[in-house]
Amino acid sequence: MTRLSFEHLTLWITAAAREHSLDLPAHVEERTGASHRAVLSALRRLVDAQWLTREGSMRRPVYGPGVLRQVVRSYTLHGLQEDLPWQRDFAPNFALPKHVARMVQHGFTELVNNAVDHSGGSSVTVSLRQTPSHVQLLVSDDGCGVFNRICEAFDITDPQHAMLELSKGRLTSQPQMHTGRGLFFSAQLADVFDIHANGTAFQRRAWESTGWQAGRPLPRQGSSIYMSIALDSTRTLDQVLEAWSTDGSGIEFDQTKIYLRLVAGPGQALDSRAQARRVAARLPQFKRAEVSFEGVEDVGHGFTDELFRVFARAHQEVELVPTHMTPRIEALVRSAQKS
Repeated sequence: MTRLSFEHLTLWITAAAREHSLDLPAHVEERTGASHRAVLSALRRLVDAQWLTREGSMRRPVYGPGVLRQVVRSYTLHGLQEDLPWQRDFAPNFALPKHVARMVQHGFTELVNNAVDHSGGSSVTVSLRQTPSHVQLLVSDDGCGVFNRICEAFDITDPQHAMLELSKGRLTSQPQMHTGRGLFFSAQLADVFDIHANGTAFQRRAWESTGWQAGRPLPRQGSSIYMSIALDSTRTLDQVLEAWSTDGSGIEFDQTKIYLRLVAGPGQALDSRAQARRVAARLPQFKRAEVSFEGVEDVGHGFTDELFRVFARAHQEVELVPTHMTPRIEALVRSAQKS
């Protein structure tokens, strides 16, 4: 006799409850091969755990999705159109505030599209889960890994420097097809955002000013990208888009923020012109760049001179705004700006 796994049931019971509200026990029996008694017992557990609601009479129960909801689907990447899984398999099964649903839809379609166009893999698995407080999205593909792709496309050797470029935004290896907005803005929409790829991981927490930091990687090949948004979030898609355009319209993506802690390893000084040139790479695409020294303990004259004098003079159309400086770093920056 088939033994029902509670955890396995939660992967698909939300959609099943919506589609088979009047005959859910029979549907679960057919799908799992479990006995009628075992299925009824499992459904009672799911109701108690708030994965299901149960109304109607004892003889004719009516089931529905509960407070906890989850849908997990795997797709072949070849020919996949990212809007169809969202419209068909995911959106109908969740009850999200309208502005949160809009942000999740944006993240969902952008991350799945990235897997289709950039991963070089064969399949992608998407999991969307709703709890009483959050909605959580996980998109995992079996491709080459996002950091490997960036390193290969932009002649970068260090995954941390690949993350530096990714954190600036407007990064794409296919400029004729993409603008480099998808992953950047998906991260900005989330309260929690994690990128795992081939033994490397970086994370961003919206409530922390430190920006991107190294995380603990998942032991798998390919890319796994996780985002979580609070259901009571006051953030909206329009507000996020507006925050990265200098005129506040949200149309242009013409300002960025550089987290200098991604340039060098922990405890290492920013001392070289090469490091400054790495920071300045692609900045002429923007009108304004905030340069955050948070977490940076020391810098050298060569670094500040290259960035705030040499680059700044050559690209006066780009406004560099240094922040989170120690008194010594501030003095070095001012000296370079006045030279």
